[in-house]
Amino acid sequence: MAQKGVQLDQETFSCSICLDLLKDPVTVPCGHSFCMTCIKTQWDEENTYSCPQCRQTFTPRPVLVKNTVLAALMEELKKTGLQAAPADHCYAGPEDVACDVCTGRKLKALKSCLVCLASYCEKHLQPHYESPTFRKHKLVEPSKKLQENICSRHDEVMKMFCRTDQESICYLCSVDEHKGHDTVSAAAEMTERQRELEGSRQKIQQRIQNGEKDVKVLQQELETINGSADKAVEDSEKIFTELIRLLDKRRSDVKQQIRSQQETEVSRVKELQEKLEQEITELKRKDADLKQLSHTQDHIQFLHNYPSVSALSEPTDSSSINIRPLRYFEDVTAAVSELRDKLQDILREKWTNISQDLTEVDVLLSQPEPKTRAGFLQYSQEITLDPNTAHTRLLLSERNRKATVISQQQSYSSHPDRFTYWYQVLSRESLTGRCYWEVEWSGRGVSVAVTYENISRAGNSNECQFGNNDKSWALDCRQNSPEFWYNNIKTPVSSPQSSRVGVYLDHRAGVLSFYSVSETMTLLHRVQTTFTHPLYAGLWLHYSYEDTAEFCKLK
Repeated sequence: MAQKGVQLDQETFSCSICLDLLKDPVTVPCGHSFCMTCIKTQWDEENTYSCPQCRQTFTPRPVLVKNTVLAALMEELKKTGLQAAPADHCYAGPEDVACDVCTGRKLKALKSCLVCLASYCEKHLQPHYESPTFRKHKLVEPSKKLQENICSRHDEVMKMFCRTDQESICYLCSVDEHKGHDTVSAAAEMTERQRELEGSRQKIQQRIQNGEKDVKVLQQELETINGSADKAVEDSEKIFTELIRLLDKRRSDVKQQIRSQQETEVSRVKELQEKLEQEITELKRKDADLKQLSHTQDHIQFLHNYPSVSALSEPTDSSSINIRPLRYFEDVTAAVSELRDKLQDILREKWTNISQDLTEVDVLLSQPEPKTRAGFLQYSQEITLDPNTAHTRLLLSERNRKATVISQQQSYSSHPDRFTYWYQVLSRESLTGRCYWEVEWSGRGVSVAVTYENISRAGNSNECQFGNNDKSWALDCRQNSPEFWYNNIKTPVSSPQSSRVGVYLDHRAGVLSFYSVSETMTLLHRVQTTFTHPLYAGLWLHYSYEDTAEFCKLK
């Protein structure tokens, strides 16, 4: 009994909004008490002033004043150890399904009965377990949607299903407005749908398994890519380091040989120079002796000394002095320069091959071109036209998706991107990756094109015209003789075309395909190439004021 009293106290002094013990308690005019913060917040959010317990409405909004007596009582209760009900209390909150039998504050429902169309807490559910009368009832997890099982017309439980109208019905419906329809019991229909559901689940599980296998394959591919790239970088670093070391050794060898040859040549020159200097000194001395002898007055003394003084040593051979002014090591410099030029040519040629090999590395599993329009639509790209590129005789409409040839010039501002002669216009969006778009056209002739951004704009040369240069690809749509143009080369298109053209681009794979779109997708022309820059969609309206073309909304 004491425990029951404590539980009663917990309920009495708890806020019915936060379900915790009252904090800063206030009492509203009807007599119920709440936490000041809780009741203020609820009134602020709902913008109506009513009691959350008895739903009595107050006008105007009551002034809330702290209930000092109740606040003091709460402080005393806290000192005695009284705590609020635990967070997982058994009372139903706003998001819970409440027991339909409980009166006053309702407990959470443990089960809902599809026969009784009611929900029960643990206590009131017991008869369904104990009484034979209820044992055949269908119990399910608590549900707030039980009333959806009641027929709104006859107020009867809907236990049947009309396959003709694909809706749940009651027995009276089956003999009334659904008379003669294909009707079965709801249980039988559920069994059938469960079989279908199981089949769908098996398909989904199979797709999950296939997807997980693909993910593993892609993960392996990712690891292989990273490993291969890391090894290529490591090997390339080693090779380039070896090349640098080899070049550095050759540089050192050339330097050493030049210095060695320099030392040899310098030694030879210095040796000759010293020999000549000694010879000059000797000749000067000999000249002085001869001069002195020439002044001798004594004939006998002159003749006696003349033989020894007049004798001359052999002169240095002048042929051994080989002077090449400014031409000592220029040949070496020329040879090194020639080596440099050859290495540059080789590097330039091989670097082109290396770059091409890098761009052709297939880092993903190949993705085939879609076969159905639904497959193409998963890559649909919204295209809008850029007014800064439009010829002044083109009127843009439908939020810049449609172009029409008109007789009056449009008051477009001057812009370097504008086509000045051909009735052409480009998209705002650049196109990379995999994308798909459709163009609806009418009139005598329209070209649906893709082009690099750097196509020429001014003048009437082929460099400005879609399909007549190496920067653009164009499908020339005409009623009788469609053609494909690239680099001023025409390719007839034999397949029939409709007024709607689909364009599929796989930029990385270098695939550009044009399709005639009707009930089926008919391939008109496919291009396999290498795209080096982002592409832009383009329109060229050829002939008359009847020509129009519009990028279709696909999403």
